[in-house]
Amino acid sequence: MRLALITVGRLKDGPERDLCERYRERAAALGRGLGLSGPDIIEIPESRGRRPDERKREEGQAILAKLQPGLVIALDERGRSQTSDAFAAKIASARDAGTANASLVIGGADGLDEHIRDRAELTLAFGALTIPHQIVRALALEQIYRAMTIIAGHPYHRA
Repeated sequence: MRLALITVGRLKDGPERDLCERYRERAAALGRGLGLSGPDIIEIPESRGRRPDERKREEGQAILAKLQPGLVIALDERGRSQTSDAFAAKIASARDAGTANASLVIGGADGLDEHIRDRAELTLAFGALTIPHQIVRALALEQIYRAMTIIAGHPYHRA
């Protein structure tokens, strides 16, 4: 199953980008033996719309254009919390069911368009706090890597 992280905005060079790349590389290396490839990072330009609803709509259309058929997981403050074990089980279950693609989606500063949330099979939140989408990207990549370690039985995750 091919994993993708679709995100609005581009990370500048710096510690956030370095951290994201570290977890992406770890996940890519571990995933090969688990029937998982990627995660690919797909960056969507931020909308230049004047109003938040216009920006979310434009960014949502761009995200929908990049989504592949398969599992869609939206990362949104209105989502629910989930354990890392449950997240890993969702990824493994989709892989075992023959799902070709799994996409995690991070919106821009204004959040995700409702069409993306409607399309998502799962909507997750990393808690009730407002977190910058650059940090959410690092958290998402770490959770992808953590999910792979759980699936592989690797000791990285300590439940």
